[in-house]
Amino acid sequence: MPRYGYSFEGFDPAVHIRASGREVNVSPKAAREVAVTIKGMFLTKAIDLLELVEEKKMAIAFRRHKLKVGHRSELQGFPSGSYPVKAARAYLDVLRNMQGNSEFKGLDPERVRIIHAAGYAGRTLKDYTPRAFGRSSPNFHQLVHIEVVGKEV
Repeated sequence: MPRYGYSFEGFDPAVHIRASGREVNVSPKAAREVAVTIKGMFLTKAIDLLELVEEKKMAIAFRRHKLKVGHRSELQGFPSGSYPVKAARAYLDVLRNMQGNSEFKGLDPERVRIIHAAGYAGRTLKDYTPRAFGRSSPNFHQLVHIEVVGKEV
């Protein structure tokens, strides 16, 4: 069983709360864009936003991976965006875990601000699809590590 660390430096257990999802089968690009969006938000506001994304009522701005991405009228300031439902579900699981961790530590989840959010590539699942004339094509799946760290304000 591998032992995973966190990319967040300077973690203080008395002040910070953290949660992670390891090797989640979502798009690394969508996971990165969701992380950029929720960083700096309060925990409850981030959960509400991701629930709207899951229902396809609010879009996430795609800032880095924006080529051939449609524009969304509900986005303010940055037009390109999408509804990364799978990534939103994965982040919701991690944020609800973080909410439980904050209650366990005796902190108020309403006052917890997300100070670090990251979604980066994990291991690759290799699969091959059979093709004509005895050939095959690679069908690789990139798994993602999700990390969220919060601090009570």
